[in-house]
Amino acid sequence: MLIDFHTHTVFSDGELAPAELIRRSVYNGLSAIAITDHADFSNIEHNISCIKKICEKINLLYGDNNKFKVLPGVEITHVPPPLIKDAVNLARKCGASIIIVHGETLSEPVEKGTNLAALKEDIDILSHPGLITAEEAALAKKNGIYLELSYRKGHCLANGFVARAALEAGAELVISSDAHSPSDIMDEKAYAGIGLGAGLTDAEIAKIKKNALKLLKKYA
Repeated sequence: MLIDFHTHTVFSDGELAPAELIRRSVYNGLSAIAITDHADFSNIEHNISCIKKICEKINLLYGDNNKFKVLPGVEITHVPPPLIKDAVNLARKCGASIIIVHGETLSEPVEKGTNLAALKEDIDILSHPGLITAEEAALAKKNGIYLELSYRKGHCLANGFVARAALEAGAELVISSDAHSPSDIMDEKAYAGIGLGAGLTDAEIAKIKKNALKLLKKYA
């Protein structure tokens, strides 16, 4: 199964309406996605409420044959570290399944301390965490939070560093597209390429696929 927990739509800075993102994901061979638009306190409630509607329709349509699953989620983005706890709690209260925090990527001026603050909260994935520290990777392992290897330009620059830090700490990884446009949507070849490009073996990539399935079963 090919699963992608990090995608964006017109509800933030993505190019596609949710239905088109879903259709293109099915076409590319994905078995499940989460829609995780950028959010802060100004739009968490609105985004999740709207995304839940399409998720319910699609899952009802495909539910009998397990053809495809879509989960409502959120990527808490550029929220100051002291406020991340409140944002996470609000997202969970609103019904977000997959909660991602936008990590300290090398390609954006994310506030220092975001990784550490996020890893202390009830989140599922820390996206593109950049030059994550050994302490932070250990905290991800302790709290069962997945660290992301990203397909997204710019964010992927630290994939090798993140993979090595995760392996050394025993933290678990996921591979995600961070899709904003049709060309960002992964297929099997792209998924494998992200892992191989980060220095992982085929066996390690297979384990990441199992991680994704485990996370999907938690909410689907």
